[in-house]
Amino acid sequence: MAVGKGEMPKFPFIEGIRLGVAESGIKTEGRKDLVLIELVQGGTIAGVFTQNAFCAAPVTLCKRHLEELISNGKPVYLLINTGNANAGTGQKGMEDAISSCQFVASQCDVKQEQVLPFSTGVIGEYLPIAKIEKGIPQVKADLDKNNWLNAAEGILTTDTRPKGSSVQIEYAGCSVTINGISKGSGMIKPNMATMLAYVGTDASIPQPLLQELLLEISECSFNRITVDGDTSTNDSCMLMASGKSLAPAISKEHSDFPKFKQALKQVFVEIAQAIVKDGEGATKFVSVIIEQASSSKEALDVAYTIAHSPLIKTALFASDPNWGRILAALGRAPVDNLDLSVVDIYLGDVCIVQHGEKCANYTEAAGQAVVDLDEISIVVQLGRGDVTETVWTTDLSHDYVTINAEYRT
Repeated sequence: MAVGKGEMPKFPFIEGIRLGVAESGIKTEGRKDLVLIELVQGGTIAGVFTQNAFCAAPVTLCKRHLEELISNGKPVYLLINTGNANAGTGQKGMEDAISSCQFVASQCDVKQEQVLPFSTGVIGEYLPIAKIEKGIPQVKADLDKNNWLNAAEGILTTDTRPKGSSVQIEYAGCSVTINGISKGSGMIKPNMATMLAYVGTDASIPQPLLQELLLEISECSFNRITVDGDTSTNDSCMLMASGKSLAPAISKEHSDFPKFKQALKQVFVEIAQAIVKDGEGATKFVSVIIEQASSSKEALDVAYTIAHSPLIKTALFASDPNWGRILAALGRAPVDNLDLSVVDIYLGDVCIVQHGEKCANYTEAAGQAVVDLDEISIVVQLGRGDVTETVWTTDLSHDYVTINAEYRT
């Protein structure tokens, strides 16, 4: 079950980035579950990772290797397996992550530190390292610059469909391409990025600027989504720049920089929203928009209080315009000295609460017409300032419970 059609773009190739996919039987036979991404020598790479204290072995190792790769410009290989998170696996988990990097390094004739590992799937089980070792020659042989769609399919777990976005722009009169893929469906309230996301461009971007862009744009895309309020042990988001476009290096001083930054943000937002639209059991895509807040933190505190309320989420699943639940959630949000007499709340463009009480013009039919839609907005105007923040979330359905109750069976 998912919201909308979720159509995938036709990915143009990005010179300098190749992707390979294999079926290695990590959890389920006959499905794509191993992906290898190759970034050409001279490219740059940046990453952001989960802030979960129980971060998985591949996350720890990936961050360690990334620090060594930042300035050397050597080829980089990203190895992604699904079906097993290699989290909560102690020293053996780290040894397995290292071994997987060594297998790739041997096949691709590079050093182990040039390989970045990523895992997603069941927590607390050891990585089936023999299956991964067997699959690496296959995934290397499959490396192709036209494999973005296959790679998007190869990183999925409980997702019902692949997720991707692609934008092409002109920068200094030259074509620049940006492709992005992501996976994620449950255990989604990122504390930096998302479950897994990989964005690549043929632009030339100095590594410090690449990292700066990633931090800023992931904050207003992946850090604004939530399905269930749970942060994964394996969240990782990587941004790669091959430098193979004919355009000059991306620079803040160039007149086309805002256009490039907006295009990059578009890709990030689309693949972040795609995760919410494919949230486990989701039937609604919900934008929680907080306006007139005194600060970004205040706006986000209110937004997440509403977005995480089981009562609101279940009402939305039932297409029930139960506006009292929204008002109650707002009242318990961590906002100092909240003055309800200046608060207005809207479902879509229908005012449901005005000056802290039921809007005189509100009708149940008008509210019902909004919540019957697949895509809904809840807008809260706090009357405290001029800051606006948006969080994207889902409803809470029977299927969410079923999917997660049966996840390991």
